[in-house]
Amino acid sequence: MAASVDGDRGGSAHLLDTAQAEVVVGIDRLFEQHLTVPADPRERLYQAMRHAAIAGGKRLRPLLVRAAGDLFHVDRSSSLQVGAAVEAMHVYSLIHDDLPCMDDDDIRRGKPTVHRAFDEATAVLAGDSLHALAFEWLCDPATHGDPFVRGELVLELARAAGPAGMAGGQMMDLAAETSHFDLPTVTRLQQLKTGALIAFSVEAGAILGRIPAEGRRPLRAYARDIGLAFQIADDIMDVEGDEALAGKALHKDDAAGKATFVTLMGIERAREQATMLVDQAIAHLAGFGEEAALLRAIAYYVVERDR
Repeated sequence: MAASVDGDRGGSAHLLDTAQAEVVVGIDRLFEQHLTVPADPRERLYQAMRHAAIAGGKRLRPLLVRAAGDLFHVDRSSSLQVGAAVEAMHVYSLIHDDLPCMDDDDIRRGKPTVHRAFDEATAVLAGDSLHALAFEWLCDPATHGDPFVRGELVLELARAAGPAGMAGGQMMDLAAETSHFDLPTVTRLQQLKTGALIAFSVEAGAILGRIPAEGRRPLRAYARDIGLAFQIADDIMDVEGDEALAGKALHKDDAAGKATFVTLMGIERAREQATMLVDQAIAHLAGFGEEAALLRAIAYYVVERDR
C-alpha cells in the first residue's frame, strides 16, 4: 500500500513539474509580448514592470487557472491569458507590498525590489500599470469569445483584488503591527490577503468553462483550503526557511510582533493543520476523476515547497 501511495505521489510530482514548466514558459512569453519597451519616456516604467514580472516566481496562480480549466476542457491559450492577468495582479500587489510605506522589503524573488532597483515613484506606477493591464487582458476577445464570460472574469478579479479581498487583507496586515489578533482574525486576514486571489484563480478556470456558480462550490472549497494551507506553510517557512531559497527576507513577522499561524498555534500544530487542510481540499475534488490530478498535486505542493 505504501509503495502504491509513493508511486502515486511520484506521478503527481512529475505531472506538476511538467505543467508548471509549461506555464512558467508561457507566462514569461506573454509578459515579453505585452511589455515590449517603447522608445519614449515611458521606457523606465516598462523596464520596472519587466523587472518585477518576468523570470520570477512559482506562477502558482496561473497554474491553478490551467488546472481548473483542464477539468472543463478549456483551451489552454485562454487559461494562459487569464493566468497572465492574475499574475499581473499578483505582481502589482508584491510591488506595492514591498514599498517603504508597507512592508519595506529590499529583496523579492531573489533580486532587488522594484523601488530599490528603480525608485519609489516608478514602483508605484509599475504596480498601478500591472493592475490596469490585468483587466485589459481579461477584456481582450482573445481571452474568450463570450463577452459574458469576460465580464464575469473582470467582476470576480475586481472583487478578489479590492477591499473585500487582497487590498482589505493588506490593510488588516498593517493593523496587525499594532493590534493583538486572535486565530479567527488572522485566518480572515489571510483569506483576504492571500486566499482571495488563489480562489479567483481556481474559479476562473470554471468561469472559462461556462460552469454556473452553483456548480463551482467544490472548487471554491478546494481553493479556500489550499489558500490557508499555503499561508500556514509560508508562516512555517518564515521561521524555519532558508532566505536564499525563499528569495526574500524571512523572520519579519516575528520581528514586527505580528500574530501568525505559527505564533498562535505552534510549529507542530500549524504543520498538522496545513496537512489537514490539504487532505480536506483533495476530498472536495472527489466528484472529479483523473482530470483533477493536477489540482491534487498542487494541493500537496503548497505545503511541501521550500520557497
